[in-house]
Amino acid sequence: MIQRVTIDVSGIVQGVGFRPFVYGLAQELGLKGSVLNNGDGVHIALEGKAQSIEHFLQRLYKEPPPLAKIEALLKHYEVPLGESDFRILASTQGEKRTSVSPDIAICDACLRELFDPEERRYRYFATNCTHCGPRYSIVKTLPYDRSQTSMQVFTMCPDCRKEYENPLDRRYHAQPISCHDCGPVLTLYDNDNREVGCNDPFLTVSQRLEEGAIIGVKGLGGFHLMCDAQNQESVALLRERKNRPLKPLAVLFPTVQLIEENTFVTSYEKRMITSRERPIVLVKKKETDTIAPNIAPDIDKIGVMLPYTPLQYLIFEVFQRPLVATSANISNEPILRSREALIAKLGHVVDYLLDFDREIVNAVDDSVVQMVDERPLFLRLGRGFAPSSFPLAFTLSKKILAVGAEQKSTLALAFHNQVILSPHIGDLGSVEAFDFFERTVQTFCSFYDFTPDIIICDKHPDYATSRWAKKQGVPVVEVQHHHAHILSVMHEQQINGDVLGVAFDGTGYGGDGTIWGGEFLRCSGAEVQRAASFAPLALLGGEKAVKDPRRIALAMAFAVMELEAVQNSPLGQWFTASELTLLHTAYTNRINTPQTSSLGRIFDGVAALLGIVERLSYEGESGLKMEQYYDEAQSGVYPFTYSGGVITLEQMTAALLRESERSRGVSMFFNTIIEVIVLIAKEQGLPLVLSGGVFQNKVLVSRLFKRLDAEGITYYFPKSVSPNDSAIALGQIEYALRSLHL
Repeated sequence: MIQRVTIDVSGIVQGVGFRPFVYGLAQELGLKGSVLNNGDGVHIALEGKAQSIEHFLQRLYKEPPPLAKIEALLKHYEVPLGESDFRILASTQGEKRTSVSPDIAICDACLRELFDPEERRYRYFATNCTHCGPRYSIVKTLPYDRSQTSMQVFTMCPDCRKEYENPLDRRYHAQPISCHDCGPVLTLYDNDNREVGCNDPFLTVSQRLEEGAIIGVKGLGGFHLMCDAQNQESVALLRERKNRPLKPLAVLFPTVQLIEENTFVTSYEKRMITSRERPIVLVKKKETDTIAPNIAPDIDKIGVMLPYTPLQYLIFEVFQRPLVATSANISNEPILRSREALIAKLGHVVDYLLDFDREIVNAVDDSVVQMVDERPLFLRLGRGFAPSSFPLAFTLSKKILAVGAEQKSTLALAFHNQVILSPHIGDLGSVEAFDFFERTVQTFCSFYDFTPDIIICDKHPDYATSRWAKKQGVPVVEVQHHHAHILSVMHEQQINGDVLGVAFDGTGYGGDGTIWGGEFLRCSGAEVQRAASFAPLALLGGEKAVKDPRRIALAMAFAVMELEAVQNSPLGQWFTASELTLLHTAYTNRINTPQTSSLGRIFDGVAALLGIVERLSYEGESGLKMEQYYDEAQSGVYPFTYSGGVITLEQMTAALLRESERSRGVSMFFNTIIEVIVLIAKEQGLPLVLSGGVFQNKVLVSRLFKRLDAEGITYYFPKSVSPNDSAIALGQIEYALRSLHL
């Protein structure tokens, strides 16, 4: 019996080889009909035997193209029309709802062609196909057609056109398709924007790297600053020019074997490193002579990644050593996406630039992740993983825009039956960064012809995103920062029912107008109640204390010691006698000493008390440096008090002031925080939801998971989003869904 069924598939199903896959599968199974792209995704019409249609549906689910992500599939049976063949039809317009695919690393097939002298794309720096290459970074609006991308200015040669139009070719409708004859052109420039004449730019680049030069190299979503990772002087020069004295630098390795020679990489880390997303992965480094020691000073980890563009592979064909590959940006500004901008802002940093004339439309940074045993812990979601989408089980009546937080900024859109989360935007502490935020808003609104009916923002009155939201002439809903942290995980993992949220971070505007960051929140529906928190800690000098952990340690000491005792302790060496007296007066009289419950600030204070960090040169430095001192053999816990929902750590502070061994101090501090979590979890009797930037600490998270598992406590932790503020926008969307009943 002949049946006819129409199938609507939504998710990441455009620009990923979905239509040719459907075409080939239908041909194999003897089915007739058609397939086309539309505003929702892909529409398929099938006619044939019922058994063949059932096989088609099974394989559609089990064997989709590598980059496809099916989020929903709707079937509708109709009267057969007597189709005579199977065709790929032209795209139709409609409401734009299909998801944009992230940029993906070069696939194995293209990589083989890259180094095969018999292939016409031999050593072609921009080779790609339907299964790999740029996506989000080159698209201007949807649908993802060549005319809507930065490839529109390149006219396909006859050979590329033939591949592009052949449904059985893996380059069928690969929008960035090109070759030596018709594609972008690669050019080497000096830092005065003058072309450097050379027959082989890769050979010249290799020679300059050997000489210690710093080179700006164009990637998928922006430029990298590259130099020889074995050349300590070159790395020092990069740090000096970029004014980045201590923050670790990522290293691009030519092979995974070389990563294994230089790090203690686990099988799970290796799997992530070699994945098609090609993120930067933090791994434990070995003491070798291969990597310059000033790449990641004073820490036992290093961020590693493998090449993901054909251009990078071609550099390594000649220069076969690891390369520093750090984002080309000024601190707290977005990654630079054009040669002109790089020369204007970082011309003093680079000696040369390797550029090509395909425009990067949407800047996107490398993703950063570390593995906690088998689980990924995302620190930054960018290239390879974002934009990301989350399907809804219902259809919205209104369009919602969530503008996230001030740091680790992202934004989210909710419309129809899905939520779209943008890639990492960054910290919005500069005009350039906020311009990038506004540009990203415009980009995503253009993608989906989206005009928000409601905007969701953080309750902090001074966040640039919150001020922006209130100027748009659209109804605005405010969400408490740490509540949004917990709701982001609840949205991601579709958690219903009451939970105890554990929100630990550096700062956030609290429900009472003070600075929170060490919170236990009872969450029920859209309601939240603060169940417990750490006792307030004074920030001596306000913002100065955030950069100077000595001030936090001093405030902790003032809580348990008299001024004279502090003066006679090692802490007294940090400040002059008059400074100590002034700071004590400020502490006693609460002059410019905002109070915070932040566990992130407590980390800073403990790191200073133990002599690990005195001044911060980058965010998260305290926790990162403390990790290497943790000793699993140390099972002790510092004393603390818990009463009336307040956790007081004064006894711990007193013990730390007497502590002579960093390893013991760090280990017992971590153990104490875990003990606090377990105690309150048992008291509240609810499943735990963990979020906040403090939970980026691998040692804390790993040890906590083991303890919670041993205690039989149910807990949830982010899987595909980060625990840091980049998930706030997703939590804001979840708050709107729960409270506004849209």
